[in-house]
Amino acid sequence: MIEDAIKALKNGDMVLLHDASGREDEVDMVVHASAVKPETIRRMRKDGGGLICLALSKEKGESLDLPYMTELMIKSNDTVRNMIPVKTAYGDKPAFSLSVNHRDTYTGITDRDRALTITELERADSPDELAGNFYAPGHVHLLIARSIEERRGHTELSTELARRAGMTGAVVLCEMMADDGNAMSVEEAGRYAEDNGIILADGGML
Repeated sequence: MIEDAIKALKNGDMVLLHDASGREDEVDMVVHASAVKPETIRRMRKDGGGLICLALSKEKGESLDLPYMTELMIKSNDTVRNMIPVKTAYGDKPAFSLSVNHRDTYTGITDRDRALTITELERADSPDELAGNFYAPGHVHLLIARSIEERRGHTELSTELARRAGMTGAVVLCEMMADDGNAMSVEEAGRYAEDNGIILADGGML
């Protein structure tokens, strides 16, 4: 199933990715950033419903000189420093970095604007290019993977899929939510995958 997910990602298709029953126990929609179009964002917000983020590999984050949000918070005032979580509810450090918009966007939140920000950031390869073409805060939340030995979240699992596919470490994620307001169960996500011809991959196999 992992090999099928890698092939789908390489083809520009969406895959679903479950992290682990002992962690978030959530299923995320996953698409490589280079394949994102406005229709991708629309589908994620309608069929997924969670937060749409751009996950970057550790190497990609370092190439752009991006910090983790907690690194910025620790340099702020006491109030902000006291908001830094020791760990998340599922036991590890947050992967959040900045939120950004491309400078050619208008509000930044439309399907077109977010798709533009995502595809252009996937191509960016230097701090000067990041600072010249993007601004923060914006509407695309960036995540930076930690090592997969340290953290096995969707950020790390999805960028590992991209690495194995020989692609850049830039993958768009969106948690799948159920109609009752909770995270969609693996079983319900499996039915969605089957109905829509999408691969559902088990992150525990990575």
